[in-house]
Amino acid sequence: MKKDIILAGVGGQGILSIAATIGTAALSQGLNLKQAEVHGMSQRGGDVQSNLRISDGEIASDLIPMGKADMIISVEPMESLRYLPMLSPEGWLVTNTKPYINIRNYPEMDALMAEIKATPRHVTLDADEIARELGSPKSANMVILGAASPFLDMDYTSIQNAIRAIFRKKGDEVIQVNLDALEAGRKQAMLQTGHNG
Repeated sequence: MKKDIILAGVGGQGILSIAATIGTAALSQGLNLKQAEVHGMSQRGGDVQSNLRISDGEIASDLIPMGKADMIISVEPMESLRYLPMLSPEGWLVTNTKPYINIRNYPEMDALMAEIKATPRHVTLDADEIARELGSPKSANMVILGAASPFLDMDYTSIQNAIRAIFRKKGDEVIQVNLDALEAGRKQAMLQTGHNG
């Protein structure tokens, strides 16, 4: 098993929580993990990117080679396109469709979405809207993780348990909200792709 994942988004969108959840799940399954530092302004509004490498074998480098990523998980659509050259021809792009417009010359949305949908394997969803419908706008990142979960080649229960572990100190209500967001994203991805996880 080997998964090279690029996490992309904007500071404050919960990239670190996605990375922590995947990492915790991987370690619980006895997998090896390397994560490059999160690059960018992780406070507010700056682009953020991280390389996450998971394998049942040895991992030489913490950086993913160009064109070799198995997956891009993005909580912001323009940021997903920034890393498209990193994606392998068989790779999956999982992205939020809700833009975080933090620059004056933000691309036109129709053109942006056309480029995303030209990627052979993609899942697109308005994670912000799904999270809002669940009554938890801050859990959009977990909706995106849920949408990526069928393609991670990891036991889904281990991802759920990782959420329980990471949010344990915040209480059962916060855990449940994040589990519900994860499940909503997963269902959406499976509907779009016909993938059964």
